Amino acid sequence: MKIAELGNVVEFKDGLRGIVEKVNENSVIVNLTIMDDYRDLELEERTVVNHKNYKIVKQSVNV
Repeated sequence: MKIAELGNVVEFKDGLRGIVEKVNENSVIVNLTIMDDYRDLELEERTVVNHKNYKIVKQSVNV
């Protein structure tokens, strides 16, 4: 299992996507506002996702 890094885009829970803002020991904090339909889904801006429950869909280009 590859752990996401800051700035990675991850996908989880039936296609939700977000950008990683913080990496914790067992989870990441993800900002969901990058999704086009974010407002339509009535979601919170950020959520916590366990490392086991996401896949990295885009690597960060910022170091």
